[in-house]
Amino acid sequence: MPRMIDVVLALAALIVFAIPMALVAIAVKLTSPGPVLYWSQRVGRYNCLFAMPKFRSMRIDTPALPTHLLRDGESWLTPIGGFLRRSSLDELPQLWCILTGDMAVVGPRPALFNQDDLVAARTAQKVHELRPGLTGWAQVNGRDNLSIPEKVDYDAEYLRRRSFGFDMIIIWKTIKKVLGSSDISH
Repeated sequence: MPRMIDVVLALAALIVFAIPMALVAIAVKLTSPGPVLYWSQRVGRYNCLFAMPKFRSMRIDTPALPTHLLRDGESWLTPIGGFLRRSSLDELPQLWCILTGDMAVVGPRPALFNQDDLVAARTAQKVHELRPGLTGWAQVNGRDNLSIPEKVDYDAEYLRRRSFGFDMIIIWKTIKKVLGSSDISH
């Protein structure tokens, strides 16, 4: 998708979601100690690190690990953390990263700075040349339920097939997944 369309979509989403984002920010602040936003170091295009914001859904003492690697991940959630994750509302601050150029609307989800296996596998497939996305082909084909090799296979397929039409299909499937809260394990 051309960068200009990413910017227009991000601005439109910020306008549409301004009130829900304000309500989420207030709810996060009122239900748990700590900041409203969690800034995570993520791997971006060409494996450069960038800071990615999310509404904080985990306690402030949570280790910096992928959620599926935490022992009893549910115990680290804030009182509204599960809802934020199931509804994907925790992802809305990433619209900022689309505006700054660190992310795109569609692309592979950005890896955590310490997910060396995922970064290496994506680099081997040249997926690291893509700008990471708010949503992606792997997201709509299993999200949290995919193994790293499966995610990389979907990311590599996206790299081969990417086009405006394919991006629109992924956005449509994302909307359906988010409304159905499917494929989210934490």
